[in-house]
Amino acid sequence: MTTARVQAWGRLEAAEHAVHRLTERSAPLPAAARPGLPHGNGRSYGDVALNPGGTLWMTRGLDRFISFDAATGVLACEAGVLLDEIIRVALPQGWFLPVTPGTRFVTVGGAIANDVHGKNHHGQGSFGHHVLGLSLLRTDGERIDCGPGLRPAWFAATVGGLGLTGVILTAQLQLMPVRSEWMQGESQPFRSLAEFFALSAAAETRHDYVVSWLDCVHASGSGQDARGILFSASHATEGPPPPPPARARRVPLTPPVSLINGLSLRAFNQAYFHRHAARAGAQRQHLLPFFYPLDSLLEWNRIYGPRGFHQYQCALPRRDEQAATAELLKAIRASGQGSFLAVLKTFGEREGLGLLSFPLPGTTVALDFPDHGASTLALFDRLDAIVREAGGRLYPAKDGRQSRAMFEAGYPRHTDFLAFRDPGLSSAMSRRIFGH
Repeated sequence: MTTARVQAWGRLEAAEHAVHRLTERSAPLPAAARPGLPHGNGRSYGDVALNPGGTLWMTRGLDRFISFDAATGVLACEAGVLLDEIIRVALPQGWFLPVTPGTRFVTVGGAIANDVHGKNHHGQGSFGHHVLGLSLLRTDGERIDCGPGLRPAWFAATVGGLGLTGVILTAQLQLMPVRSEWMQGESQPFRSLAEFFALSAAAETRHDYVVSWLDCVHASGSGQDARGILFSASHATEGPPPPPPARARRVPLTPPVSLINGLSLRAFNQAYFHRHAARAGAQRQHLLPFFYPLDSLLEWNRIYGPRGFHQYQCALPRRDEQAATAELLKAIRASGQGSFLAVLKTFGEREGLGLLSFPLPGTTVALDFPDHGASTLALFDRLDAIVREAGGRLYPAKDGRQSRAMFEAGYPRHTDFLAFRDPGLSSAMSRRIFGH
């Protein structure tokens, strides 16, 4: 055991933890004087994977492949395997992840615990829909195997269960066949929310993946004339030999102040919109930069300076999605704060398998905000009120400050989840939301 200061990807604060590295899936959990928590590759933005003053069981040491059937695409692996490692093994053999978030540097266990989603929710749902089974180790030593058809109640609690039902040891995944490493798609500018929703609906009938970048500081007072770029694509049936891997660059240091401010944000958004609007139309692209544009810049989270940043991501139900999105943009513009990493996309009708799964039929908005203390938190309170009034919810994987009342309103099955909690596990988020 060692002691280390650990912080989330948002770099808001670091806290002391007792740290144990797990390496053997057949071994019992190391003894912990205080409640523990599984911790993957540290890509959660808020406090869902932090346990200040307690124990973290680091799962990256559980990084072995167990089996892979190249004929069926069924992969079994330990929970500390990165999605990047799966891609490196499976893609040359014609298989890819059916659902992937915006970074490939997350663990399989973390992807399950947060039931991550991608740009193709309208067709493939979320990560949990493609998990065939998993094994779970409880702090009392009990081992539970579960899946959609085996102890399904345990499976529903663990998918999206925030790491609180036990330590995920292994998982069996169904991968998706692809014919090449290339994507064929298009980009389209939009200049209003009404245009976005029309373009997005049409694109979902033609393409597997649809997502948009949103200029959140350009909207008018009503928020309805927000502009952005809609990107859509499908896996190409053929393409040239894959390009050599791009050399990742690294942000070498943390600047003394955030590089994201009103001046840089407006300049960036203006340039980004006009650059992509001028290049609108059909495009062919290798899949890695399409799915993971930020992975080419390692430690990009440093650009927000020593105070770090928040990501605010909400899901808005279909009935009020356009009006509520406009209200969010109106509040952001009025605050004088904004985000250059602003994403707007729709969710399909497929409900998440987990009791606490985030996606719901409707729209999701994700925005990054430099931490300006009280003014940023005050803005989030205003955004919370809009989301709650619309019947929406916040994404726990990105959150570090929502109230218990906000969580309970957004996740009506939270009381069912409590029956499956491991009493030996705790996190900063669980103590804020559940009281322990």
